[in-house]
Amino acid sequence: MTRTYAALSPRAGPIASLAVALPCVAFATVAALALESLLGDLPIWLLLTVAVLASAWASGMTAALFAAAASTITGLLLVETPFRDTDHLIHAAGFATVSIGIVLVTGRLSHWRKAAHIHEIDAGENWRKAHETAEELALLIDGASSLAIYMLDEDGRVAIWNKGAERIKGWKEEEILGSSAATFYPPEDVASGKPEADLAFARDHGRFEEKSWRLRKNGSEFLADVTITPLYDESGRLRGYGKVLRDITDEKAAERAIEKREAQLNSILATVPDAMVVIDAEGTMLSFSAAAQRMFGYEEAEVLGRNVSMLMPSPDQEAHDGYIARYLQTGKAFIIGSTRRVMGCRKDGTLVPHDLAIGEATGGGERVFTGFMRDLTAEEATAAHLKDLQAELIHVSRVSAMGAMASTLAHELNQPITAVVNYVQVAHMLLEDPQPEAIAEVREALADAASESLRAGQIVRRLRDFVARGEVQKQVEDLPKLIEEACSLGLVGLSQNGIETRLTLDPAATPVLADRVQIEQVLVNLIRNAAEAMADSPVRRLTISSALDGPAMVRVTIADTGPGLAEEVASQLFQAFLSTKSEGMGLGLSICRTIVEAHGGKIWVDAPAEGGTRFHFTLMHIVSEDRNDG
Repeated sequence: MTRTYAALSPRAGPIASLAVALPCVAFATVAALALESLLGDLPIWLLLTVAVLASAWASGMTAALFAAAASTITGLLLVETPFRDTDHLIHAAGFATVSIGIVLVTGRLSHWRKAAHIHEIDAGENWRKAHETAEELALLIDGASSLAIYMLDEDGRVAIWNKGAERIKGWKEEEILGSSAATFYPPEDVASGKPEADLAFARDHGRFEEKSWRLRKNGSEFLADVTITPLYDESGRLRGYGKVLRDITDEKAAERAIEKREAQLNSILATVPDAMVVIDAEGTMLSFSAAAQRMFGYEEAEVLGRNVSMLMPSPDQEAHDGYIARYLQTGKAFIIGSTRRVMGCRKDGTLVPHDLAIGEATGGGERVFTGFMRDLTAEEATAAHLKDLQAELIHVSRVSAMGAMASTLAHELNQPITAVVNYVQVAHMLLEDPQPEAIAEVREALADAASESLRAGQIVRRLRDFVARGEVQKQVEDLPKLIEEACSLGLVGLSQNGIETRLTLDPAATPVLADRVQIEQVLVNLIRNAAEAMADSPVRRLTISSALDGPAMVRVTIADTGPGLAEEVASQLFQAFLSTKSEGMGLGLSICRTIVEAHGGKIWVDAPAEGGTRFHFTLMHIVSEDRNDG
């Protein structure tokens, strides 16, 4: 540290010291000469000694040295025989001794004065620094407005009080100084002797800390974080106690609210049926809910800190980190914000289908992703079972329909079989007397028999295909051909009822995506219903038409000229177990709706103004690329 000192007096250099010494010696010489007649030789050395002393007093040791030297020369010059006269020698020796003493004393006094001045400067500097430190410390303590910082003396009374204590507790410094620390304790704590016990604990253990209730000036209580520290001086004597207090009422309330919300969230996550997994931007799992543990078979401790790709089968497992990196680089979300069906991998290696929805959140400068997964295993198993039951019901419905058509089918088959028998008998008779002209008739009879046999076989084949139970196989079908085959089955035995059938088929409304047997079942059901509805009508006309219904669908319409449907029946016509027939079970139209909707279409009914009933249903239209381009 560099020190700077103020000068004791103007410091004289050699020339200045000489300028002071010579006048003093000159004045002493003049005085000695003036008094010589009265006092003899005695005043010379005495007055020169005064000159040395005056020079030392006026300008310090250097001037005294100059004055001593000049006085010695002057004295020797003024005395006639300085070395022969004993008195003169004694006076000169005395002068020299006194002058040396004056010089030495002057030097020592100068040193002492200089040292004293340095000490005075150091003391002033130390006092200034101590004062600045005290001010800075006071500013620091008062600046801690969120903390009550105050000091108690050894008796537990307030000695120092900062602005933070004033703000938190309400007392101003002049109001509280000298008051007991018990002022800040609730009455029950004061009655139990807690203030004194807290100070004693701090003395015995070197520190006291607690979170407890304290009082403000207005009498209200607040929760405080209190620290008490005993303060000792260098000799080990207790000087008092330092107290630091912080109001944590709002903080504790916020903590309790957070803890409550966390408990509620944990309770929700523990009971919610959907699995939840939280990962960071690197794919590391941060949270794994109870539902996720049940779904994947892992315990939470087994997966936390590991990459979420362990829950995925290949190839998603290897590509997952790339998905995240691509999103972070481009910001384009492919999965985030939407729900999609994906496959997961359980601990035992089995696959688990689930719906995955991913959300994104950013907090504390970190990005996290939350995945919600709904296990579809049971749902898909139920759907598959329901699909099997629907297929079985549809098959039973076809068999039941054929059972209802058994008599008419028997009649239809009886005609070609009877014709075959007749033709064969005629051929047999003609061959009994094989005449050349009869051979042609035999050939004609056998040809007719073969034709009728093929007709019967075709009816049997269609019936067998219709009632056969097989897997649902949607494929591209030619709609006009499908409608014609359905008509051949649906109109079996109805030709004698005088029903006129019209087919109005749009050649552009084909092909369609359909399971042939099931769509034939829909058509047969609707055709038979239309025919039965027209049984008592004077005009019996069945119209089957097809047309485009938008860019991707084809509409098929079955219209009859029957009495029509009541409005309340039409609105509930496709519900199960609702039938307009006294002997019907009400499943036919319900099954038709199930089949059509499974094909991605819809079915409905309306009543035209001219009378009758029209059933409509739609199928997916297959458009070739050439047609699309053209």
